[in-house]
Amino acid sequence: MYYFIGIKSSNKAKNDIDELMLRKGFRDASVRFSQEGMINRYMHKLFSMAKLFFTLKKGDVLLIQYPFKKFYVCQCAISHMKGARTVTLIHDLGTFRRHKLTASQEIAKLSHTDYIIVHNPCMMKWLKDNGCEIPMGSLDIFDYLSDSQPHDYEIEWPYNHIIYAGGFGQRKNAFIYSLDSLIAGCKVDLYGKGKLEISSEWHNINFYGPKQSDKFIAEIEGHWGLVWDGDSTEECSGNWGEYLRINNPHKASFYLRAGLPVIVWSESAMASFVKEQEIGICISALSQLPEVLSGISKEEYMRLRSNALQMKDKLQKGYYFNKSFDEALKVIAEK
Repeated sequence: MYYFIGIKSSNKAKNDIDELMLRKGFRDASVRFSQEGMINRYMHKLFSMAKLFFTLKKGDVLLIQYPFKKFYVCQCAISHMKGARTVTLIHDLGTFRRHKLTASQEIAKLSHTDYIIVHNPCMMKWLKDNGCEIPMGSLDIFDYLSDSQPHDYEIEWPYNHIIYAGGFGQRKNAFIYSLDSLIAGCKVDLYGKGKLEISSEWHNINFYGPKQSDKFIAEIEGHWGLVWDGDSTEECSGNWGEYLRINNPHKASFYLRAGLPVIVWSESAMASFVKEQEIGICISALSQLPEVLSGISKEEYMRLRSNALQMKDKLQKGYYFNKSFDEALKVIAEK
């Protein structure tokens, strides 16, 4: 039997994995509390640990979404005590995201599991280089569930209409303040929440504020979804930008789910996947956008868009989670 502990979250990627586990026949071993709040959330996890001890049996598999604060190692210990195995699916690494763990501390925690599903080969390499000896497999890209579908709209050359969606903040995407003067001939539409100081001197950038994700998928019109973070337009720099070297941004899945081919940094971990699947383009600097986009033919763009739409169907079905979990089962069965 397959189990997980479902924790209500504001994180779309985690909630989607919960839903995909249910679709695959997993059982939720958590204890539910009707009220929200930090204390009830802690009690939810604590009582779920107790229930887990009486639920798991020899040969069962528990999938843990990482990070799982406070009780990650506890879940692994209970599972092994009961003769069950654990599969850990990584969402974020504390060494990079919040800088609350050193690399050695992160590896020490993850070493309690039987198998790790990482984002991509770059993350796998980082873990191995830092001493992780646990068997690993690659997710490749996060699935994205939604009841919405992209609508048909007229797509005309030049293919220079770029969409950028997400949370705004000085640390995360300060590059926006240097972008306008570099992208003459292109149009960038910004969607999202957060602190963003709009300039009256922007000629190529428009800010539309937040848009509910299902409406975004159903209503957005553009040519590309931009995956870029950090301080600079010339590279993805700073902590957020550097994280792209090993991380799969959920934003890329969001764009593809809306039928938009993606633009990614050529040194990001996503770059090889984007090239292999032909679902977008890779650039080393945002200053390249006017020249690169003006040189894309109708045939090339429509091929990328067609591939993005096919990818959209895979993301909706949970193809990448199911593939990576099935691979995990094969490996742990041989241990």
